[in-house]
Amino acid sequence: MTLFEEYKNTLKMLEVEEVLDLIFYRPLAFIFVKSILKTNLTPNHLTIVSIIFGVLGSILLGLANPTFYILAGVFFIIYDVLDCSDGQLARLKKNGTYIGRILDGFGDYIVSVAAYLGIGIGFANNSDNPLFWWAMTVAAGISNAIHSSILDYYRNRFLDYALNRKSMLGDDLKFFREEYDNLMKQKGKSFDKAMLWIYFKYSAVQLKFSSSSIESETKKYDAADFYKKNKLIIHLWTYLGPTTEISFLIICAFINRIDIYLIGLITVGNILTILFYIIQRNINSSTKLAAHS
Repeated sequence: MTLFEEYKNTLKMLEVEEVLDLIFYRPLAFIFVKSILKTNLTPNHLTIVSIIFGVLGSILLGLANPTFYILAGVFFIIYDVLDCSDGQLARLKKNGTYIGRILDGFGDYIVSVAAYLGIGIGFANNSDNPLFWWAMTVAAGISNAIHSSILDYYRNRFLDYALNRKSMLGDDLKFFREEYDNLMKQKGKSFDKAMLWIYFKYSAVQLKFSSSSIESETKKYDAADFYKKNKLIIHLWTYLGPTTEISFLIICAFINRIDIYLIGLITVGNILTILFYIIQRNINSSTKLAAHS
């Protein structure tokens, strides 16, 4: 197996990968993963270290100093590389766990919340109108969470059809519920139980979002037609993904203009979300139903 083939095996389907991941973060992550492949480091170790760098970067944002902004940007680059590395290491070592999958997602939210707290504190301490900037920060944070949640849902739905996976979100929840029930019968493992509880809450939000427009537990579309018609829109959704948005934050930090980041997410980000959602609904209505529907 060539090095390039090995690298490809660490990726998801190209259609659901964010462009910046493919051309920047994941290549760096792959080089790092190859260097530690024979060590005892696990994907969960990398996830935890990535969270540490993300939180440190967030603290630096709160200091609202041009030099600290640049350092924060560097820390966020390291965070994103490590955030890619844990999944790549799991795929190469074939040692991924369901708790690791949940921890990875949970870590992303920890860093996101910390980043917006840092931004808000930075503006509050260096502005004549702190309430305005706190409102902007909260609005941008909510926008970011919505974008990530929508992408996460549509990405998993696309993969379920494209890879002929049996587990749509509903079945996935049933599996994790069984795992949770088994854990509750055991003593200890409080961390695993907490991770599963958080996952249930997050998934409940996804199901609520999806229930009014598309299926949440069964595959009702013809797989071939679904793949053909959703290949472009799923790529467009990735431009609202966490890597793209944190890269935007990094650029704005480097040029000392975090205000541009907030305004961009609230305006351009949400306009694109509405546009893509309208396109997605039209695609859903035009996609052939499966023979059993």
